[in-house]
Amino acid sequence: MDLDRYVSELQTQLAATAEHGDEAARAVAEQLNAALDAAVRLMLLGVLSDVAGEITQQIAPGSVDVMLRGRDPHLVVTRPATAETDAPEVAAPAEPHDDTVTSRTTLRLPDRLKARVEQAAAEEGVSVNSWFVRAIAAALEPAARPATTRKTSNGERFTGWAR
Repeated sequence: MDLDRYVSELQTQLAATAEHGDEAARAVAEQLNAALDAAVRLMLLGVLSDVAGEITQQIAPGSVDVMLRGRDPHLVVTRPATAETDAPEVAAPAEPHDDTVTSRTTLRLPDRLKARVEQAAAEEGVSVNSWFVRAIAAALEPAARPATTRKTSNGERFTGWAR
């Protein structure tokens, strides 16, 4: 998605508005135009991220993510697996406490861990963001976790979660 046309349109409108003013107003408009590029791009990326988040909530377990390639955002749509494709079944996302408000968090991961997260998300057919939301919700809500049955070394079985 090319943001240049939106940034240029805003700069053109600012310049046209300044034409009705005096020389000082035109000078201020020129200075603002130079500074607008980064601010407008950041604002548009925020809008795209918010829209992608709202769409993701509506189409779960599918998702829409905004990825940057250079300076240009690209929308990545992950569709849920269907029975016809024989893809693995995707678990429904854990319900957040308040699904009307989302926030952005920067997370720094070691490269090896990031690669493992990306692989796990791909295997489940969800975006990395959706995978993190599910993993965090499962960690915070023990009732949402599936029980696991394990065998001990002496052949006994037990079911449940342990920390």
